[in-house]
Amino acid sequence: MPEKSDLTFEAALSARVSAMADACTQCGKCFEACPITEAAGVADAKPQAVLAGVIDILRLGEGNEASRKWASACLLSGECIKVCDYGVNPRFLLAMTRTAMARADNDPREQRRVGVEGFRKVAREVTHISRLQLDDELLARLGQKSDAPSGDERPDFVFYTGCNVLKTPHIALLALDIMDAIGCSYQVMGGPSHCCGVVQIRTGDIATSGRFSENTMDKLAQSQSVVSWCPSCHIQFTETVLPTVEKARGAKPFEMTPFMIHLRANLDRLRPLLRERVPMRIALHKHPGVHGVVPAAEDILRAVPGVELIDLQQPAIGAMANYFRALPALRNELQKNELDAAERAGVDALVAVYHADHRELCAHEAARPFRVMNLLEIVGASMGLRRDDAYKRLKIMNDVEAIAADCHDLIARHGLDPQTTRAAIQAMLDEQPLPVGRP
Repeated sequence: MPEKSDLTFEAALSARVSAMADACTQCGKCFEACPITEAAGVADAKPQAVLAGVIDILRLGEGNEASRKWASACLLSGECIKVCDYGVNPRFLLAMTRTAMARADNDPREQRRVGVEGFRKVAREVTHISRLQLDDELLARLGQKSDAPSGDERPDFVFYTGCNVLKTPHIALLALDIMDAIGCSYQVMGGPSHCCGVVQIRTGDIATSGRFSENTMDKLAQSQSVVSWCPSCHIQFTETVLPTVEKARGAKPFEMTPFMIHLRANLDRLRPLLRERVPMRIALHKHPGVHGVVPAAEDILRAVPGVELIDLQQPAIGAMANYFRALPALRNELQKNELDAAERAGVDALVAVYHADHRELCAHEAARPFRVMNLLEIVGASMGLRRDDAYKRLKIMNDVEAIAADCHDLIARHGLDPQTTRAAIQAMLDEQPLPVGRP
């Protein structure tokens, strides 16, 4: 890999933003294609004026109210990228607009403080919730005990989990089981020690975000190919980190492919292993933010014998459920409508791809006549691979003390602080935007 130049991450990122802002013609097509302008309260704004405001903010101006509201409400759906005729990535520009607004609102010390607190919160909750479900052996399998390569030979790729999928470890473990079955060699990396830097950049602390992301990138670069799980990490790396490092160093150290797209590319190796029928009517919970993942997921499900894929005709918006925090009313409306549609359609399961979606949806299984599952559980069932969804079981308990008692042995085995553990459990239960039950 080329040596680092004198151009810092922050300087290279600034140069990219400036060049892309210059390339933007402010035609407004991206705004017109955006699926959340109405929910964000800017549907009546003039597209050209909104884009002019975005560019003004990027150039350290004030922008206008509509441009600030639009940037703040972005769900990373990616529809804007498809309609730009000038090679601009509007989603990236909106991310940098939010960063610019955060930098304008707080001094560097406050940016660092908020970023540190955000990172520590993620690390604390990931650490505790994963350890309520896994022993040391399974934690090690998910890369949480060592960065050392698993063997002398270079793996086909690095499997980058990101952080939060470790809260629902059955999903990540099934991904590894499936890759083992089709004969992939890989090294697992992820968790808080492999932060993508997105938490820090949201606070405006670009320098710290750059240090975190470059450190993780250099670890991932043990292979020229990285397969990613988390859409948030994938977008952060492919749209912010890797192009910025390429500008600073002259080359990207690796290419990154979403897991679902990687798995579909190996469908010929997977299909002979799908031996058991899974006679289920399934509705897929969809987020199209990472291009190609939803069609890949649908192709994989169609390959499972016995599966009938039902289209609920619901909107597919955003990159993942947790990005709806800026528009909570829209999130609750979409989730309720989808749950109701799944019930009307008589499906056996509502199936999500990503971990954040599973965390928000799984407890609804207690009040609905269908299961809430992850796609890999369906694939695994056909292959004879099963992993207990302990997260769903615990979340349905909906009681901090009951969960702590249920996980007493693992809390003791891992030496977890009881008070901090209870706080992490409460955070898990609080992550329930749409209350469980029927209105």
